[in-house]
Amino acid sequence: MNRIVAGIAGLAAVLLAVAHGARAAPGDQVFGVWLTQAKDGKVRIAPCANDAAQTCGVILSGKAPDGQDARLVTDIKNPDPALRSRPIVGLQIISGFRRDGEGGWTGGRIYDPVGGKTYKAKMGAGPNGALKVAGCVLFFCRAETWTRVE
Repeated sequence: MNRIVAGIAGLAAVLLAVAHGARAAPGDQVFGVWLTQAKDGKVRIAPCANDAAQTCGVILSGKAPDGQDARLVTDIKNPDPALRSRPIVGLQIISGFRRDGEGGWTGGRIYDPVGGKTYKAKMGAGPNGALKVAGCVLFFCRAETWTRVE
């Protein structure tokens, strides 16, 4: 009887170790909540609501450049005057990304509500489970490293 219990316990330990060590599918690696490099905002990245083959991101919380709570801030720098009254929290800033087959995400755009500009962008795995996000103008890119929150 003790051998059976020990065998079951050993099998359970192996299964638990395998499950714990299992990696997420490549697409899932970018999905989740991320803290920006400046630690002033959290962004949820998930499949786009209108096209699950694409990846989008929405601001969940943060601080405005002047330190004001982002829930009180609107998109005042948007080039479209009709969009300047929309709140920053809940704003989709990442859109249109698709897997590139090499472990990265390309073809997307990222909106910077601080400057009111949209940039071509790319994303990929960074060190220690981080996310590298780069906005580009022509061939010049500015990259940030975001940290996973959940």
